Amino acid sequence: MKYEPIIGLEVHLQPKTKSKMFCGCDADYFGKQPNTHTCPVCLGLPGALPVPNEEALDKCVKLALALNCKINKESKFDRKNYFYPDLPKGYQISQYDLPLGYEGFVEIDIDGDSRRIRLTRIHIEEDTGKSLHEGDLTLLDFNKSGMPLLEIVTEPDFVDEIEVEQFAKRLRQIVRYLDISDADMEKGQMRFELNMSVRETGSKELPDYKVEVKNIGSISVLQKVIAFEFKRQTELLEKGEKPAQETRGLKDMTGETLSQRVKEDSEDYRYFPEPDIPPITYSDEKIEEIKTTIGELPNEKKHRFIDQYNLEPSAAETLVATKRKADWFEDSIKDISDKALIAEIAKWYVGDVIGLLKADKKSLSSLKFPPADLAKLVSLVKEGKLTGTLGKQVLAKMYKTGDKPDDIVAAEGLEVVDDESELKAIAQKVIDENPKVVADISKNPNAIKFLLGQIMKETRGKANPKTAEKILESLFA
Repeated sequence: MKYEPIIGLEVHLQPKTKSKMFCGCDADYFGKQPNTHTCPVCLGLPGALPVPNEEALDKCVKLALALNCKINKESKFDRKNYFYPDLPKGYQISQYDLPLGYEGFVEIDIDGDSRRIRLTRIHIEEDTGKSLHEGDLTLLDFNKSGMPLLEIVTEPDFVDEIEVEQFAKRLRQIVRYLDISDADMEKGQMRFELNMSVRETGSKELPDYKVEVKNIGSISVLQKVIAFEFKRQTELLEKGEKPAQETRGLKDMTGETLSQRVKEDSEDYRYFPEPDIPPITYSDEKIEEIKTTIGELPNEKKHRFIDQYNLEPSAAETLVATKRKADWFEDSIKDISDKALIAEIAKWYVGDVIGLLKADKKSLSSLKFPPADLAKLVSLVKEGKLTGTLGKQVLAKMYKTGDKPDDIVAAEGLEVVDDESELKAIAQKVIDENPKVVADISKNPNAIKFLLGQIMKETRGKANPKTAEKILESLFA
């Protein structure tokens, strides 16, 4: 019997704010001494009252709009009641039946086809503290307690780990484009919770159980968890056993999961409206104002690059990986209308410039030359004033020094050799030095390519290859 996974995600994002969600504590807590970014509010001390962070609320609405959600103009906070050592109040201020955003979607591309992953809701809540385990001790650090969290909940629309990976990467791109969060997973700014079950392939019924795996801090580990859970749940079903509805945790970074507790339903949390915070109201005018700050998102930009510049989808995807990368490319082609030249600039940018940066583990901001200089260099190659080999030499020099391509060409004497009489003399020299190859030309016409290579070597890559090949052919006509 064949089985297929049913996968949904909950994604927690930490928005960039100056202070915590309900108090004035500094939000820059990462790497600081434990329990130094706390106050009576985020420690849940008696009598301390929460005050909502307006910036965090607006960022939640902005993300909801960017992810095609409807907005609840009348919303509220709720208390989610449960016990855990790093939850100081014994409840979490979250949202239940009136989230800020609902019924949205994210578009992903799978093998050239666009697919929508539906979003159930986007809401805002406060984070918990952190438990640290040392031997038999559990130590508590409340610096993270009360930090704002945006939670994105999907429908069970994923069919495999590839779709999950594409969704996670696209979502991370979007929040970075919007400057809502750095989504740095090493700092816990983006975390995943997996909801997964398995059913017979072709069945239309959702299984009557769901396994949740919490606190997954990387996309690669998320993929490993999906593979592990699919195998574990499938093996149980093949034995005639139904997997337990439970919450499971990670065993290190292996993807293996371990049972933690029976999974709660919403009734177990005893939600009720937060009595210390009044309802949240967003006017049409405020929603429109936030919407104007969104700008062009990565998927829109990708398809515009494909349509407007005739770029390959893979190149366009690389270009929109970050807003900075996309902006640098568009700066390089400013005032250029030749689509063939634009496509060539994109190839050099994606393949060579970004390749140099990756090799040195440097960011785009470290480039010593401006975007216009890349366009100038590629133009020189396209016009035949530089060969591709010489162009790469010039680029390497530009990367190292920041000098202008014209200046490098002049200083290094890298102009293309296109003089027919000069190239004819070099071609004759190469022919005289390779009698065996010459003898093979009648039997193996491709031998002429070897002689062309020798001309390029003799001229240190400066010969115009088209002119040189034409001369060789005329000598053997």
